[in-house]
Amino acid sequence: MQAYRSGDAYLTFAKQARAVPADATKQSHGVIRNQFKLCALAVQYGMGPEALAVRLAQPISQARDLLHLHWETYRHFWKWSDASVDFGMLYGYLTTVFGWTIRVGPRVNPRSLRNYPMQANGAEMLRLACCLATERGVRVCAPIHDAILIEAAEDELEHAIEEAQRAMSDASAFVLDGFRLHSDARRIIHPARYEDERGEQMWETCWQVIRELQMKSQVQVEEEQRCHV
Repeated sequence: MQAYRSGDAYLTFAKQARAVPADATKQSHGVIRNQFKLCALAVQYGMGPEALAVRLAQPISQARDLLHLHWETYRHFWKWSDASVDFGMLYGYLTTVFGWTIRVGPRVNPRSLRNYPMQANGAEMLRLACCLATERGVRVCAPIHDAILIEAAEDELEHAIEEAQRAMSDASAFVLDGFRLHSDARRIIHPARYEDERGEQMWETCWQVIRELQMKSQVQVEEEQRCHV
């Protein structure tokens, strides 16, 4: 929690692990920060030292040392994460704070159980945020991974953003027993449209399919016209 509230959880992780000095910044220790970022994300779904070493492009020994630093720094997290796996294996299920349940089969992957509390409770937050925002008069278009897309008249936009962010903060507090997550806002003003690099290829693929279907339809119309003649 302290690392998150610092504004840069990954650099703070490195500081808490005493891998960088207390006055380190993203600019002065960017490489080390990125390594600790990869480690912090990897442990959430049980990535081992071999796979982490590939991500880091470093020897396995370096990855193993990073994972050990995480274990040393956040022992309470590891106790909880290990307990989640043990509970799932023993009782055959895991559940979120609001009862969304996963059933454990005979071939369960322990990494999936370790990852479930993060992913599923994150989904609970997003679901609840959409509900709260809608009930507060915000027009929610769609959830997008860990965000929501809303629309509003330009003169109402700032108020809608404020309400949406308040809904997301409240949702996180409900799921995380009072702990609040912050959110950023990106404004897209007409005639611009929402897009990001990850969706660019899919967008182009969809339009390519549409163009091919339109061409196919046009050819069929022309063939039918020739047949009638």
